[in-house]
Amino acid sequence: MNTRAQATPLSPDAVIQLAVRFVARRDRTIAQVEQFLTSRGISSLQAKHAIRRLSDLRYLDDVVYAQRWVERRLAARPMGQERLRAELQAKGVADRLAAEVVADAFRVVNEETLAHRVLNAAQRRGRRLTSTHIGRLLHQRGFAEETIDHIMMKLRMNEECVHEE
Repeated sequence: MNTRAQATPLSPDAVIQLAVRFVARRDRTIAQVEQFLTSRGISSLQAKHAIRRLSDLRYLDDVVYAQRWVERRLAARPMGQERLRAELQAKGVADRLAAEVVADAFRVVNEETLAHRVLNAAQRRGRRLTSTHIGRLLHQRGFAEETIDHIMMKLRMNEECVHEE
């Protein structure tokens, strides 16, 4: 049965089963599930009913999704708050929720510590980092300007100490 070219509407149970199969592969946001269902020819109303049911069953929970995603993302590839928020929003997490979850995560972890992890990882891969490269790398990873400025100031002070000796 080709669900993309739907000739007859699916029953509510069939729509829920389709959504469950999609969610079973990996964590998804409500927006991702809604987009998936509508791309399969499911009406917006049926999709909303299925999403409500999956949320009631706790298969879908954007708060839990965002918390897990941020935790895994910071462990695998450290980055700043700005980039994390943008990536969550791109996955369909509401702006306000993304901001709250990221802020909560950064109450536990220090952004400057993460920035140093990024720089150490780049140096371990054999990259020679100039101050321009450092600034660009940290900016691309979404670190706050204050964090970047603070790290750059420390680097300049360390360079001055080395030159004085």
